[in-house]
Amino acid sequence: MANRRLPSLSALRAFEAAARHESAKQAAEELSVTATAISHQIRLLEESLGVALFLRKPRKLELTDQGRELHQVLETAFDSIATTVDRLSAGPCRQAITLSTTPAIAVRWLVPWVCMLRDSHPEIDLRFHTSHEPVALDGVTADIAVRYGDGRWPGLVAEKLFDNTFVPTCSPLLGLHDVAELPKHSLIHFRAQGATSAPIHWSAWQKLANVSGLDVSAGLVFSDETHAISAAIGGQGVALMSRQLIEDELREGRLVQPFGPVMQGKPFHLVYPEGRRDDPTIKAVRDWVVGVPGGLCEL
Repeated sequence: MANRRLPSLSALRAFEAAARHESAKQAAEELSVTATAISHQIRLLEESLGVALFLRKPRKLELTDQGRELHQVLETAFDSIATTVDRLSAGPCRQAITLSTTPAIAVRWLVPWVCMLRDSHPEIDLRFHTSHEPVALDGVTADIAVRYGDGRWPGLVAEKLFDNTFVPTCSPLLGLHDVAELPKHSLIHFRAQGATSAPIHWSAWQKLANVSGLDVSAGLVFSDETHAISAAIGGQGVALMSRQLIEDELREGRLVQPFGPVMQGKPFHLVYPEGRRDDPTIKAVRDWVVGVPGGLCEL
């Protein structure tokens, strides 16, 4: 490609500003230089081109035919440059969205896969609101949520993600294999503060298993499932936990399910307002959640 034969870009910029304002003084104010500097640049440009670009009148500059032709080209070119620079420097428009869910679902299921959302939608800033108490999806407290329940929430779209089954679990170091040996071990309880629906308790499991001699009121009590899981891994007792939250530990052998029965809890759903079904940010987060391993896409 042949080299471009162009005059000084500083001179072209000074000329364009002076032509637009019809004034060397106003062009100088725009470019933060002196009027003398503007006049000097224009004179150099005229000498380079060999044509007069302005008719110099007492109170304004008037373009010649050649000056008008050059100004039209420069105005279009500088406008295109300014638009491109603004677009590149502004970057993508960022969108913040708040997802509400329980602490354990956030930490043990969603957070490890946030990279999937970040890779596909780098413009989205995901914020987690963790609580066992359902919050308003009003766009202020939260926008979208993962909740456990029957799936009937007026005004909300509810998509089932996965079932919630509870199993007795403990460290293999306890050597527990027979349900009859359970009363010899400490129980680990999870009781969420602020939860509107009762989780599965040892008392309900005891009735289903028909185990006698089990003191379901004794043992360690945690308000956070992740702490209860950590205590079980550490051999501090036997916990009744959601199997979906301890799949990794069971697969790796850090936890075992020594016996049954299994209890069915309320399933988890992804919920968001009916009126925001077509919201691009909601749709992006929805697609990410259902694509997380273990969720809707694997049912």
